[in-house]
Amino acid sequence: MLCLLALALAAAPAAAQFMAGVTAGDFYQANAIVTGTDMRQRPWGIAQCLREVLVKVSGDPKLRDDPRVAELGKTADKYVISFDYADLMAGIPKKDDQGSYDRPHRLTVHFDPPKIDEMLVKLGEKPWHGDRPVIVPALLVRGPHPPPYVLSALIKAGAEQRGSFAEAASEYGLTARIPSETEIAAWGAKADNFPFPAAAPPDDPEPSEVIVVGTLDWNEALPGWVGAWRARWHGADHRWGISGVNYDAAFRDIAAGVVRIASGNGATD
Repeated sequence: MLCLLALALAAAPAAAQFMAGVTAGDFYQANAIVTGTDMRQRPWGIAQCLREVLVKVSGDPKLRDDPRVAELGKTADKYVISFDYADLMAGIPKKDDQGSYDRPHRLTVHFDPPKIDEMLVKLGEKPWHGDRPVIVPALLVRGPHPPPYVLSALIKAGAEQRGSFAEAASEYGLTARIPSETEIAAWGAKADNFPFPAAAPPDDPEPSEVIVVGTLDWNEALPGWVGAWRARWHGADHRWGISGVNYDAAFRDIAAGVVRIASGNGATD
């Protein structure tokens, strides 16, 4: 029994505060990085955003690779309310006559919620209107350069990974909270002490956070990261993992697993 995964640690207040800025409308918009602001990549970008929105609203990661979704992406503009661009190189002088033609932009697309909900029904899915847990990673990271470390809110070595984890969670309509040094100390979690010691479960049978315990190891032979995760949700233990990927993909795998079990859209494996 993964008692650690059920730690209370004042989870409910923290989760409520963290989710306060997230509304249902946020699930119906997504971003894609495109070149320029013309039609060269706009249809592709809108199609990518549609795919992400369908996954976020339904809580079903399988839709990401569903060929029916790829087909719908060809006419994704029919479901768009509005879109806008942000120049990712704003403030950097233009070096040629092309100006912003080849500059990378963040395309943000806002979709029509009723049309998205109707599309999900036609795909045999439904909108996920239930409470969404906050992901709390308890990860031992053993990278290409020692020493290993437990990912925390302040550890310098994990600065880029914290941002990546938050982005991965957002792609699935979730939020993430990286544990503090104080929490990690309370768990008894150390880089040389894994699996982490267990702790008493909370009284709350439906915690607002999902603690994902795992290891993220760099494998030079692949090359790539190998991740092994485990989590507990509503009394059931779940295990999954991934290998031969960058850590962005590894964190997306964690988020996909959590959203799948929390939304009731299947097991993690």
